[in-house]
Order: sequence, then structure tokens, then C-alpha cells
Amino acid sequence: MHRLIASVLLLTVGSAAPAGDDWTGFRGGPRAGVATGPLPDTWTPDRNVVWKADIPGRGWSSPVVAGDRVFVTSVVSDAKGPDPRKGLYISDLTGTVRPGEHRWLVHCLDWKTGQTLWTHEAARGTPAGPIHLKNSYASETPVADGERVYAYFGNVGLFCCDNSGKEVWSRKWPAVKTRMGWGTAASPALHGDKLFVVNDNEQKSYLVCLDKRTGKTLWEKERDEKSNWATPFVWENEKRTEVVTAGCSRVRSYDLDGKLLWELKGMSDISIPTPFAAHGLLYVTSGYVGDFRSRPVYAIRPGAEGDISLEPEKTDNKWVAWSLPLAGPYHPTPLVHGDYLYVLYDRGAVSCFEAKTGKAVYEKQRLGTATAFTASPWAAGDRLYCLSEDGETFVLRAGPKFEVLEKNALDEMCLATPALSRDSVLIRTQTKLYRIGK
Repeated sequence: MHRLIASVLLLTVGSAAPAGDDWTGFRGGPRAGVATGPLPDTWTPDRNVVWKADIPGRGWSSPVVAGDRVFVTSVVSDAKGPDPRKGLYISDLTGTVRPGEHRWLVHCLDWKTGQTLWTHEAARGTPAGPIHLKNSYASETPVADGERVYAYFGNVGLFCCDNSGKEVWSRKWPAVKTRMGWGTAASPALHGDKLFVVNDNEQKSYLVCLDKRTGKTLWEKERDEKSNWATPFVWENEKRTEVVTAGCSRVRSYDLDGKLLWELKGMSDISIPTPFAAHGLLYVTSGYVGDFRSRPVYAIRPGAEGDISLEPEKTDNKWVAWSLPLAGPYHPTPLVHGDYLYVLYDRGAVSCFEAKTGKAVYEKQRLGTATAFTASPWAAGDRLYCLSEDGETFVLRAGPKFEVLEKNALDEMCLATPALSRDSVLIRTQTKLYRIGK
């Protein structure tokens, strides 16, 4: 069932192309976690807060920004499920189906005030499958293009709404089983008129390309993969444009028509971080904490063809500029800012490497006593930001010296990667969305 729950200010919401400092997908897409200007260094739940808005239900999707609109998704249930638990643990690993009727929602907020402009109910019913205790049924980050927002809810479907909240089209696929019932989380990627969705699961994994205007399938490729949670990345480089997908079997890159360009073996047993690009290189990583043999970081040159996997004991070849066999993180996607690659680890440490060479600058420096990180780091100016699951943001000085400058607490659990737009950072906690600005 699809219905519009609430819609206000419809006459004032026209269509506008996203501005250059908008944040239209997970980690800002090609922005790769880097702001266009400076951001605040300090905040509290009441200081340097432009606005904060209550977001009903549960969801760990990131907010996105297009023009004067902020989009975020959540799922509301009429039955209380178990609360998420922070950190890495070995109990409660098997996912469970949440009880009660659920409503999958897309929210549009005003950038200036945080007021909810409209909420669209994309679907209603009981969940088709289980999720991990720390997962949600709204963990995929939507994408927006200034005229529409595209909200993906894994086993529920993909829903396209215009700027007034009216549903334009929707797509559904058969529900699939995931590893240990952990659920889905890979977000869609948008390039031009093409929308890319990866679903790696235990039954039939695939990459599908849709026409964003109609939702019709342009092409689909089966993938020899099991469950992964890595968002695809559209890499526009000096040679061509590629759709890069990380997997535990291998990394694969396709052209915009679905032709396989190259593949790379040697990832860890689970892939979660999304690929990204900087300095003319593509960075790919995975670091499942239970894999003691392979937690790699790769830097890949453009123009690769065929199987570019490394020979045993080698760290580079014609297409792999450099690699580090045991430097990859489990959940957070690394970040390149300036000349340096920063890796944030789930258990509260940061490493820094030269982005062009992979040479270590400093390794696994502790962020105080914080021990749980899922959100990916971000950067602005000469600052690096790391958000813990406790809701504490550690502000580091960017550069070759490890130095913690500030620690800012929001006093609520955080798993979602923030959005950066203009002079503000949008941080999602378990129940709220904050716009932090000077």
C-alpha cells in the first residue's frame, strides 16, 4: 500500500538542480566525505545547533541534501523491538524478525528550519526477513537529484518521490536471505539518468541499473557473491566512467552499460566500506575483524582491464599502485583529505598513510577510551572528524601528526554517517537529526 501521510507547503516546493555543495548520496558520492568549506569544531545538544528534529521510528540511513531539502528514511513499528547494542560482540549475532506492523517512511525536512515538509509512506506490512540487532529496516541511504528522491529499503523495494512527496514510481524484488539474517544496508548510487543498486545475498546476488525517470531495468548482472553491504561507487576518471562494486569474492568494475571491465581478488570475508577516489586513484578496502589473513587497502590506477589481482607476496602491479594487506577497516569507509589517507577502525583507533604511496605516517592511535565506531569519518579544512557509536565526535588536526583537538557529545547512539552541506554537518542519532552549524 502506498499513501501520502502528510504533505504541506506543496505550492512552494518547486524543482531545482542540486547545488555544488549539496550532499546527494552516501558520503556525498564523489565528494567522498570531504566538505567544501569549514565546519564547526565544537557542539553540544544545544550549542552550535541550527536546529534539531525528531525522526519517528528507527533507521540508520544517512541524511542527504538537495537544495533546501533534507531527506531521510525511517521505519515505524506498532510493536517495540529490542534496542540496538553498541560495539562488536559475539552474542546475539543471528538476526531476528521484528514484530508488529511496520511502515517504511521517507521524510523531507526544510534545510533552514528543520520543519518536516512532508512524510511519504512507501510501504506497510510485516517485515519479509530478519535483521541484525544493530541493523534497521531503513539502513540504506537515499539519493536525490534536486527534482526527485530515490529511497531504497532492501527487501521492501525502491521508491521514487518528487519534491512534493508524490510517489512517481516504485520497484520491488523478491526478498532474499542474508548472511545469518543480518539484513541489507548497501545504498543506491546515481549517475546521470542511471540508478545503480547492488544486492549481495545468500541466494542470488545482482547489480541492476535502472532508468531513474521510469524505474525500468536497463540491464542486470548476476554476481558470484554472497552477502556484502558495500555501496557501489561511480568512478569518473581520466579514462572513462566506471561502476565499482566491492565484494568478498572480488572487487568488480563495470562500464555504464554493464560490461565487466576488471576484477580484483583478495578482499576479506565481508565487504562493507564503499570504494572512493582521490588523486586519480581508486581506493578499495575491506577489513572484517574475524579475518586475520586479509584486511586489505588497495589503490588502483584508471584504465585497468581483466584480472588485476596481485601475485602472492606482491603489493603492486601494473594496475594496483600500492596495497596494504592488513590495514583495512571493518565498518567505516576510509577518507582521503589532502595528501593523506585516514583509516578509522571500529575499536577506536586511527591510522594515517600517504595517499599516493601507502607509506605509513602513523598507525592505530587511540581515540581516548572510545571503543565503538561505525559511521565513516569526514573532513573539512584542516580538521578530521570521527563519530563514535556513543554519539561523541572526536575532532583531529588533519596532517601527519596525530592530535585530538575536541570531543563533542550528543549523548545518544549514532551509527549513520553524517551529511555535509554548506557550513553545516547533519548528524543522525537514534531519535533525532541535528543540523550543526556556527
